[in-house]
Amino acid sequence: MDISQNDRTIDMRRMATDTFEARFPIGSGGGLQLDPLRIDGHSWYGFEAKPKDIDMASYRIIGAFAIWMFILLAAAISHADSADLLPRLKSGGHILMLRHALAPGTGDPPHFRLGDCRTQRNLDARGREQATNIGVWLRTRGITQARIYASQWCRCLETAALIDLGPVTPLPALNSFFQRPQDREPNLAALRDFISRQSKDGDLIILVTHFVTIAGITGESVSSGEGVLLAPPNTNALHVIGRLGFVAD
Repeated sequence: MDISQNDRTIDMRRMATDTFEARFPIGSGGGLQLDPLRIDGHSWYGFEAKPKDIDMASYRIIGAFAIWMFILLAAAISHADSADLLPRLKSGGHILMLRHALAPGTGDPPHFRLGDCRTQRNLDARGREQATNIGVWLRTRGITQARIYASQWCRCLETAALIDLGPVTPLPALNSFFQRPQDREPNLAALRDFISRQSKDGDLIILVTHFVTIAGITGESVSSGEGVLLAPPNTNALHVIGRLGFVAD
């Protein structure tokens, strides 16, 4: 980022070089001896420094501030997207692909068996609460029923049941292939075929599945309990409308 006025420049790209300049709004200078500057009607302070003159604590503070601002921005975008997507959720034929709620760990134990939840990675208390809250979020916005399908993994079936918007139908095409890469293409092909055969009107369709399945179909990387909304199916391609984090107002 460069901002020039009266031959004075802010160049944050030079932070990795021998010297750099930085400008901060008035009040952020602390005890430094700073040089006032006005840009676009705002007063700024500026200083030149060698990287060695700024201690690691300052870098950590700046880094933490940047991360915090990113989190706030992401939350704002998520909230705005949720409001924008609500009419679509209520209209016919849309498909919500939802990653199962929080289940600590990665993958499944070596002795994993379908139908035996004791051998699988399952929802914890936070995950069960998250799944319940997703159902509450939808119902309070007027979505009181849906056609719900889920992977045969217990964490997906439990997530779907706790959403509580209708009976849950297990669908093998939604099963994980995280530890079975040979199942990737067959599963995704079966799922695309299933989606293509759904009606373009009627209740919202919710597909509770896994990270790899959602990424394979939509190209989106989602967190636990996050969803991706698809337009009603057509014969050409799947169309991603947006993402839902189910953040309370």
